[in-house]
Amino acid sequence: MHLALYFTELSFFGFVAVFWVLYGLRVVYGALRLPWVKDFSCASDAECPPISLLFAARDEEEKLPAALASLATIDYPNLEIVAVDDRSTDATARILDDFAAAHPRFRVVHVAELPAGWLGKPHALQRAYEASRGEWLLFTDADVWFKSDVVRRSVTIAREKNLDHLTLFCDMQMVGFWEKVLITFFGLWFHMATDPHGVSNPRSAAYVGVGAFQMLKRSAYEAVGTHRRLAMEVVDDMKLGKIVKMAGFRSGVAVARDFLAVRWHAGAGNLIRGVTKNFFAGASFSLRLVGLSIVGTLLLNVAPFAALPFLHGWALALALVSVAIMLAFHAGVDVVMRVSPLYALTFPLGALILAYMLLRSTLVTLRQGGIIWRDTFYPLDELKRGAV
Repeated sequence: MHLALYFTELSFFGFVAVFWVLYGLRVVYGALRLPWVKDFSCASDAECPPISLLFAARDEEEKLPAALASLATIDYPNLEIVAVDDRSTDATARILDDFAAAHPRFRVVHVAELPAGWLGKPHALQRAYEASRGEWLLFTDADVWFKSDVVRRSVTIAREKNLDHLTLFCDMQMVGFWEKVLITFFGLWFHMATDPHGVSNPRSAAYVGVGAFQMLKRSAYEAVGTHRRLAMEVVDDMKLGKIVKMAGFRSGVAVARDFLAVRWHAGAGNLIRGVTKNFFAGASFSLRLVGLSIVGTLLLNVAPFAALPFLHGWALALALVSVAIMLAFHAGVDVVMRVSPLYALTFPLGALILAYMLLRSTLVTLRQGGIIWRDTFYPLDELKRGAV
């Protein structure tokens, strides 16, 4: 009996160690090779194609002024900014109109009604595109802070790497212990799930799209069907990266850090509630995929930590190898995200909470029969039909 148990432990932790050595270390290696915005020079005026910066805003009166102030500082010669007020009920429309009156390169489109067959954000971004003229489009969110030269440097990256689509990992502003636990683990998990370094490899199926910054050629955007293709897609930012990659265009990811920042949600409770609409959608509304993801997260990320006091011999050694790689990866993410590497010790806690967030998102969506996004209800059947 004891021998059988030992061989079961050895087999399981051997599998976990192989996963972290072969896949985990490959993702770590790729993450270390991602380009950083700071390492690229600013494009000269002659090298700057016309760009339209586009974003949607709905009831963003609290965060919008700071974001607009940063947009006003962007140093780029051929830039227009098109904002869409998407049925706001607060002061968002007035804030946008006042800003447009003071800044000639800024224009506002007002949406009073959402057409059938659309989610609010994809529809608003579609309207922004239709009102734009740029050779390149830069999709962002209404709460993102831009450093003045980030667009020029991004143009240089796209030119030097011959990209049709570039997305940036931004600096995530975190306050307090729980935000740091959740967001740092999410950053690690996102790298594991998407393999960002593989995005630039045409032979890889990897794709990434970050809502804070997606810059792509207008011709590529039109070729993949614009946001009409994403009309009912909840995770429209990621899926924009997907359809661009699937169409054969060159896509890439870079690390912005100091050049782009956002406060995702304030407080752990808001973080958990804020992703309710996203996580089940990110799993393609598949219960099978949700189950596999939760079980995989617990077995690969939590079990090695929990089992350490009970293991011995080679099983203990294999579990320690896995734990060492996980801690090192998390510490690296912590350094990049500018929190103490000691947060690596929260690895299993972050994994448990992320598994809970996925489960919660799934159960809430199923109970509601759909999602509620910015006070609008979208039925699950329609979301499934519109998923890309």
